[in-house]
Amino acid sequence: MSDTPDRDALLRQLQATLDAMPPVAAMGIRIAGYADGALRLQAPLATNVNDKGNAFGGSLASVMTLAGWALVSLRLSLAGQDAEVYVADSSIRYRAPVYGDLDATAHAAPGEDWDAFLALFDKRGRARISVRAQIEGGAAELEGRFVALARA
Repeated sequence: MSDTPDRDALLRQLQATLDAMPPVAAMGIRIAGYADGALRLQAPLATNVNDKGNAFGGSLASVMTLAGWALVSLRLSLAGQDAEVYVADSSIRYRAPVYGDLDATAHAAPGEDWDAFLALFDKRGRARISVRAQIEGGAAELEGRFVALARA
């Protein structure tokens, strides 16, 4: 995908959607960038810390899930599609504690094809795609299936 002014406007709109969700706003989640088919979200440790002084596991799960959701939502918007996106299921591996800010990157899972996903959505008004998100440094990884449904 090439960089266009539309992409930047869509990223701002996506951030506004995230900010409108009270739990997400409380976590301080920000879109940190979109490049090479990957979307990055960040959140400060200070608002996502547990009793041990590291990142709360629920916050790690949330920021990775939201990175996947935001990526699918963005790809649909870039294709001119109006859709609701939901996480259908996911699995998470926690490998190490995170003592700094949360930095999650999401991209299509290996073997997934954005063009096929978008073509199916265009044809049927619904489609699903698997997304992989991980916390920087490999401290945690999520694999999730996201479903897109055309808005009525």
